[in-house]
Amino acid sequence: MQAPVNHITGFTAIVRERVLPVDGTVFVRLNQKINSSEVIAEAKMAREHVLLDVARALRMHPDRANRLIKCKIDDRIQAGAEIAVGKGLFPREVLAPRDGRVVAVGGGQVLMEVNETKIELRAGIPGMVVEVIENRGVLIQTAGALIQGVWGNGRIDSGPLMNLAEKTDSVLTSSALDVSLRGAVLLAGMVKDAETLKAAAELPVRGLILSSIYPSLIPQAREMRYPIIATDGFGPMSMNSAAYKLLSTNIKREAVINAEIYNRYTGARPEVIIPLPISSDPPTANEVETFAAGLQVRMRRPPAIGMIGSIVSIKPGSTLLPSGLRAPAAEVKLENGETVVAPLVNLEVVG
Repeated sequence: MQAPVNHITGFTAIVRERVLPVDGTVFVRLNQKINSSEVIAEAKMAREHVLLDVARALRMHPDRANRLIKCKIDDRIQAGAEIAVGKGLFPREVLAPRDGRVVAVGGGQVLMEVNETKIELRAGIPGMVVEVIENRGVLIQTAGALIQGVWGNGRIDSGPLMNLAEKTDSVLTSSALDVSLRGAVLLAGMVKDAETLKAAAELPVRGLILSSIYPSLIPQAREMRYPIIATDGFGPMSMNSAAYKLLSTNIKREAVINAEIYNRYTGARPEVIIPLPISSDPPTANEVETFAAGLQVRMRRPPAIGMIGSIVSIKPGSTLLPSGLRAPAAEVKLENGETVVAPLVNLEVVG
């Protein structure tokens, strides 16, 4: 049976796609070395659309109105410009209400994009451009430590990694935040109140790596302009020992925190990347594994949720579980020395 892999590894090759939401201009080239803050692509995107019903305004059939429309697709029009003028002694006219670009003409109507804004796409991670995606972005390859999580607020940034979590179950409070942490990515344990998130924003920090986040704080966390990632789950949960050990042993190194929203269909997950120097390219981590004895796994369900262990053996056939159900299962020795029998569906490979 194939197993999902949650990457928590000290050194691996990492390839990530960075693309614009719409077509634009890509500034970098194949095999170019780039840093995390470098602007690699740019696009212009309208935030709003305005539909002008010319036929209705001129009180005529759409086919006739089409012949009077003066603009065409991709025309850039200033506010007050004539879109169409009717016939007669006192002709009606249709004017552009705002500056914008014409994106569609037909059926007696004109659709305009307005409130255009410039989008700059930054690399996010340092590395080498291994593929250029025409008009959209690039694939970037780097190497280093990789720690994936379960929830992110959709932001990305980087900075020196600092540790405010003395233990895996530490709680971050606003009183622990001071100006010496400005511009840092913080290994921070749990956060239990919105005031702490706001205090981190006021410094500001470059990111928070949490063991878990309380569901009530998710709306506020999504509004923060810095990235927030939860490595293990929701509510009062400690950080798994593998992630904590790897992060806490890389303090003061540059850390990229990409709090990408988890997508079970594409495999995208929020993650922390710690770039490391290399002498040769390391292997790329597998996205799936086959359950087997010796694999390191993490428990995904209570009562041992979040705990790390290793598979002792795969049970043959289906195993009768305490719930009364039968399912493929494994014997797992947990890090506390306890051995349990867990259904395979409740395990994920850590590596």
